Formats: sequence, structure tokens, C-alpha cells
Amino acid sequence: MREPDDKKSFLNFALEKLRESLSGLKEEISFKYVASVAGAVFFCILVIGAVLIFADPSVAQIQNPVQTESETTSQVETEKKVTVKIREGLSTAEIADRLAEKDVIDSTLKFRLLARFRGYDDKLRPGAYTFNLGMTYDEVFAKLLTGEKKLVQFTVPEGFGVKEIAERLYNLDLVDKEEFLQAAENFSPYDYMKKRKNVFFASEGFLFPDTYTVENDVEIEEILDLMAENFDQKLTKEMRSQAAKMNLSIYDLITLASLVEREVRFAEDRPIVAQVFFKRLKLNMPLQTDATLQYLMNTPKEDLTIADTEIDSPYNTYQHLGLPPGPIANPGIASIEAVLHPAETDYLYFVADRNGHNHYANTYEEHLNLVNKYR
Repeated sequence: MREPDDKKSFLNFALEKLRESLSGLKEEISFKYVASVAGAVFFCILVIGAVLIFADPSVAQIQNPVQTESETTSQVETEKKVTVKIREGLSTAEIADRLAEKDVIDSTLKFRLLARFRGYDDKLRPGAYTFNLGMTYDEVFAKLLTGEKKLVQFTVPEGFGVKEIAERLYNLDLVDKEEFLQAAENFSPYDYMKKRKNVFFASEGFLFPDTYTVENDVEIEEILDLMAENFDQKLTKEMRSQAAKMNLSIYDLITLASLVEREVRFAEDRPIVAQVFFKRLKLNMPLQTDATLQYLMNTPKEDLTIADTEIDSPYNTYQHLGLPPGPIANPGIASIEAVLHPAETDYLYFVADRNGHNHYANTYEEHLNLVNKYR
């Protein structure tokens, strides 16, 4: 009777071993399969990355930087400069996006793969960078690895408008011109700067002309804040009190001062021109100042025409009574003081000669004689 039990036990033992063997084989097959698939995927990624990277001419030139025909097709394009500001803490992907937005690189993926394969991810430094369009990836990385941060000094002369300030800052690689103009359009940190109807730039008139020193990675808002704060400090309590005594708001004070600034070349003429404007406003006469027409033009003219005086704009002080909608430039202290302390004269007219000296008249007939004589 024991023989069958022994055979049954042996059979069960054999079946158990077989199941264990099959189970191990299954696990081995499953592991090998997963490993094979993972290896294939990783290989494909490497191949795609290599194709994307080494298909880029800028990478191919790392060891042998020879210019290709495509890189020399447009000298004008390669000489065009753009400024890109990289802030502390930006990821490689965010840096790539900023560079692509400015057309410095043509592929964020290529940039990220290059940074990853070369170990640059944690080595790209913050700063304000100036790139020429058409630079190779190698040249772009060279800048980002060394960092570009320095002090830049700029001077805004009295009488500069927002557009002229934007141009100067752009030429110093501090700002993108269009971005600066866009920011200046509604920039008004102080109540007296609140943008009025038909005004182009809320900040016009309130960016104090002075010499400033900033880091080259300064933001546009920081520049505007710096200049507006300087204006607010320069406009003393005494000045504000005097303006109030004259029933002048700060806005109207600076609007008038900007007209004086743009109409006058010599210091002795400032209070006289200010008085002419006050008398015309009192008599309800149009100011007829050429400076407001020049403000509307992309390129100022030495002599305006009759057609220019017919331009349809609220800034045309030949066609509209009173002050223009807002300041037309950023005046200095001397022009502001001239408005606060105008000369005592009866003049209603003035004309500048070719050297910039003003000549004044009480009547229109006298004025025409001066125009014929000096213009």
C-alpha cells in the first residue's frame, strides 16, 4: 500500500519543481522583454538627439569653426543685436524659451539637449546678454557660461522725449526699444502722472533728465522707477507750493515746462517764452508752438509748412486752444523754474533765428517783420 503513496508524492514533487521552473522562466522572459524594450527606447532617444544636435551646423563647427554659406547669406541679419536678460533661478528650458523668443536660437530642444549632454544645466549664469542674430550654439553657450554683468552709465539730456530715451537705452544694449515704449505708455507710479486722454506716454515729462548708473541686466520697470523717483525728489516742496499759488497742477506745470524746454535753446529766453505762453492762455489765443507739431513727427523738421499746421491732432496747438494733452518732453529744472517764475513782459510772439536766439514782438505785424528778417 505504500508504493502508490510514494509514487504520488514523487509526482507531486515533480510537478511542483516544474511549476517553479516555468515561473522562473516566465519572470526571466518578462525581465528580458522589459529590458529589451527599455533599451530600444533609450537607444532611439539617443539617436534622435544625436540627429537633432549634429544636424545643427553650429554644433558641427565646435571643433572646426568654418563658416557655411548659409551663415554668410545675410550680413545685415547677423549684425543685428538683441538683448536677453537671464534672471537667477531660471531653468535651462526657461532660458531656451527666452533665447528662442528673441530668435537667438532656432530650436529649444537642440539647446536643451546640448546643455544636458555637455553638463551645462547648472552652469548657465544670470546676466544681461547681447547676442548677434546668427551666432552658433557654441558662441551662445560661451556667453551664458561666463556671464555678462557690468555697470552702465547713461545720460538723458534735458528735452529728451520717451522715444529718444528708448533709442539711447537701446543703443547701450540696456532695453528692447519696443518693450520700453510699451512699458512707458502706461507707467504712472504717482497720482500726478495718471494718463490723460490722447496722451501717448503716461511717463512723458516725468522721467527726469540726468545721468544714471545701472547694472546691464536692469529691468525696464527699474529704469522707469529710477527716473520717475528722481523727478519726484527734484520737484521740491517749494516748487509744488509755487505751482499751487499759480493754480497750476503738477501735470500742467510739466506740460508748460516741456514746451519751454523744446522751444528754447538759451537760458535767458526761458522765462520770456514762459510768459508768452501764459499771456496767450489768458487771452484765449492758440499757443501756436512748433514744438507740439514736431512731437508728432518721426523726424523733426527745421522749418514747418502750412500743411504741417493743419495736422489733425489734439497736440496741434495751431488748431486747438489751451495746452496740449500732456508734456511733449522731459524738462529740466531750469525750464520748470521758468514756468514758476516767468518774466514780466507784454510779448505775444517770438521767432528763433538760425542760431537759436529768440526775437520777440507785441503785435502780429511786428512778428511778421521778424520772421522775414530772421527766417
